Amino acid sequence: MVAGYVAVLLANVRHFFTDDTESQYTSLWVGLGRALREGTFPVMVPEQWMSGNNTMDDAGLFNPPQLLIDLIAPSVDNVAVYATVVKLIFSIIAALGVYRVCLVYGGRPSWSAVAGIALPLSGFFLFFDEASWMTALTGTAWLVHAWAASVRYSRGIGGPGGGSLRAHAGPRGRRTISGGPIPVFVYLYLTISTQYIFPAVEAVLMLLAVAVGELVYQRKWQPVLRLTVAAGCAGLAGLLTFLPSMLSAKVTWRGTAQINNDQFLTVPWSESLNASLPSSLPAFSSWWGYVQPLPVTYIAWFLIPALAFVDWRRAREAWRELSAVAIFAIMMLMWTAGPGSVGPLRWPARVLPMLAIGLLVLVCVLLGRYGTVRDAKNRGIAAGVLILLLWVRSFSADPHDWVWHVIAAVALAALVAAAMWLGRTKGTAAACALTILAMFPIAYFQVSAAQPTPMSWNLPAKRSEAKAAFPDFAGTTIQLGDRGLLQPQDKSVDGAYGSLVFGNYARGVELTYVNGYTPSGHFYFGELLCMRWDGSVCPDAYRRMFAPEPTTGRPLVDLMKLDRVVVQRALFPDVANQPAPEGWKWVDYPGHERYIAVLERVGGPISTTNGRVADATGVTATSISETETTSRVRVSSAEGGRIVFSRLGWPGYRVTLNGQSLPMTTVAKSFVAVEVPAGTQNAELVLTWRPPGWKIGIAAAVAGVFGIGVLQWLHVRTRRREEPEPTDDSTSAEPDRELADVVS
Repeated sequence: MVAGYVAVLLANVRHFFTDDTESQYTSLWVGLGRALREGTFPVMVPEQWMSGNNTMDDAGLFNPPQLLIDLIAPSVDNVAVYATVVKLIFSIIAALGVYRVCLVYGGRPSWSAVAGIALPLSGFFLFFDEASWMTALTGTAWLVHAWAASVRYSRGIGGPGGGSLRAHAGPRGRRTISGGPIPVFVYLYLTISTQYIFPAVEAVLMLLAVAVGELVYQRKWQPVLRLTVAAGCAGLAGLLTFLPSMLSAKVTWRGTAQINNDQFLTVPWSESLNASLPSSLPAFSSWWGYVQPLPVTYIAWFLIPALAFVDWRRAREAWRELSAVAIFAIMMLMWTAGPGSVGPLRWPARVLPMLAIGLLVLVCVLLGRYGTVRDAKNRGIAAGVLILLLWVRSFSADPHDWVWHVIAAVALAALVAAAMWLGRTKGTAAACALTILAMFPIAYFQVSAAQPTPMSWNLPAKRSEAKAAFPDFAGTTIQLGDRGLLQPQDKSVDGAYGSLVFGNYARGVELTYVNGYTPSGHFYFGELLCMRWDGSVCPDAYRRMFAPEPTTGRPLVDLMKLDRVVVQRALFPDVANQPAPEGWKWVDYPGHERYIAVLERVGGPISTTNGRVADATGVTATSISETETTSRVRVSSAEGGRIVFSRLGWPGYRVTLNGQSLPMTTVAKSFVAVEVPAGTQNAELVLTWRPPGWKIGIAAAVAGVFGIGVLQWLHVRTRRREEPEPTDDSTSAEPDRELADVVS
C-alpha cells in the first residue's frame, strides 16, 4: 500500500488532499482538536450556526480513532501531508480487512493479498473515497474487518488469520479463545460511529448477506442467531451516533423520506464490464456531464480476464460457502443502478467500492482455490474474448478515446499472458507478485491522466501560510460571497484564499465565522440567508442581513450578534460605494481590497456583550454565564416578555426558570426564543442544549456493552465445556497443531 501511495503521489502530490478533504475534513479536525485540547467536548459551536451542530454531520464525535486524529491535527502545519498519512493508515487497514475476508472464506494468502491491495487502488475508492470523502474511507476500512469477524464468529474460527474451528490451549496450557463476539462488536461500532450513513447501511446489508450465507452453508440457525445478537449490541452502542440527526431531520435540508430516481450518479449495470480496462471512462450523469473524466467503475486489471482461469467445475463445490459474498455483490450491483435517493441516501455510485469488495473477494478466493492454467490455449482465447468485451464496452461509453482503449487492451493482454506464463513456470506467488506490481503504474497513469483534477478547490496546505496571509478578524464574522465566482487564478493563498473563506476553511485558520461546510444544513436558516452547503450565499443576502426581522424589528446581524460582515466584491461590486448601514462603518484592510469589503460595528464588537442574549422585549435579561451548550440569564418581567438568543433553533433545547420548565419557541423558525411569564423577579433562566435522544442513546450504549459482555461470557463458557483440559503431551504439541491449522 505504501508503494501504491507513492505511485499516486508521483502523479499528483495533492491527490489525497482534494475536494471535501481540503474543504471540510482537515479544518474540521483542527477545530474539533482545539476544542478537545481546551477540555470541551464539541457537540455544539453556536457561532458557526448551520455547521456548528457537530452531531449532525461527519464529525465522528463518538469514534475513538477519529478523536485521536482530531487531537493531533492542531499540531500539524501541513494538513495535506497529515491527510495523506491518515488516509494511508486507513487504506492499509482496509487492505488488511479485505485480506482477512478472503482468508476466512478459504482464500490463499497470495491471492488474498492481491485482493487487499487492489481495493484501495480501485477507481471509485481511489478517486472519491480516498481523495475526497474521508468518512467513506474510514467506514469501509472498519466494515471489511467487521465482515471478517462476523464470519469467523459464525463459524467458530480461531486465531487472527484462520486456524482452528475450536478454542485451543496456549503454549503453557493457557486456554485462548478467538473468533468471539467482541471483535464483531468493536468493528461494527467503529463502522457506525464514523457518523456517515452509508457505511452503517452497508454494514446492515453485509450482515444480512452473511446471515443468509451462513444459513445456506452451515444449515444451522444458532450461529446466525448469535451473530444477530452481537450485531444488535453494536447497533445499540452506536445508536447515539445517528439518533440526534434522526430526531433533528425535520428542520434540515434532508428531512424528507422520499424515494426518487433522478439518474444523477446512478450507474448502469453494463458499466461493470469496464471493471478491468484501466482506460475506461464510464458513461452516466454526474457533475461533469455524461462521460466521466475519472475511471470510477474500474476495479482491477485482472478481475475480468481472471474468470478464464477458474476451474468452474470444481468451483461449484464452494457455492454454499461463498454464497454470502455473491449475495452481497448482487445487492451492491442492484443498488448502484438506483434509485437515485432514498431519504438521506443519495448518489448510488457511492456503493461502487462495496461492489468492488464483493467481486474482488469472490474472484480472488476462486483463483486461490480453483485457479488453473491447464489447457492454456483455450483459456488464453477465453481471456482474449473477455478483454475484447472490455474494449467494446469502454469504446461504447467513450468513443473519443478509442486509441487509448486499444493501447490499454493490448497492455492488458500482455499482462495476462505474462501472469499466465509466470503461473505455469514460477508458481502462484510469482503470478500474484506481477499482478500486484502492475497495479502501481496503472494507478500512476490513471491519476496522471485525470490532471488537473476537476475536484480540487486548491486550498492552502500549510495553515501557517494561510493564517499569515489572512486578516486578523477578531470576534464573530459572516462572509457574503459565492465560491462559484472564483477564477482559477484566484485560488491561492496570495489570491482569494488570503481574504475569503469557503467550506470549513475558517476553522483551519482559527477564526470564528458563521460560514462553514454542512451536508445537513438547517432548512429555515439556510432559506433566511440563502446560504448553501459551502457557506456561499445569493446576491440578495446583503439586503437580508440588514433588513428588520418582522416580529422583533431587529436585523439579522443583531439577532446573530455579528461583529463583522465581509462582502465579496465579485458578488457585490458596488456595495462599498454605498453608505454603510446605521451603526456600521466600512473598514480598510490593506492588501485585501481586491477581493473583499469589510463592515464593522461603530461601537466595537458585541458578540461578547451580555452573553448570547440578542433581544429582550418586555423583560430585562442579564447574562450570568455562557458555555457552548448552556446560557444562564437573570431575568425580570412585570408584565411578561420575550428573550431571543443568538442560537440556532436546533431540536434539543430545554428551558427552566428557577428550576421550572418553560416552553421554547423560535423567531423566524431559526432563532431560539423564550417567553418569560409576567411577575418574574430576579429569576434564573437556564437554556440548555443536549443532543436529541442523548439519554436514550446512552442507555442503549450501556445495554449494548452489557449485552456483548454476556455474549462473550457465554462464548467462553461454551468453549470451555466443549474443549477438554490439555495434557502435558497436548501442550507440547500445540505449536505443531496450530501450524497444521494454518496450513490447512
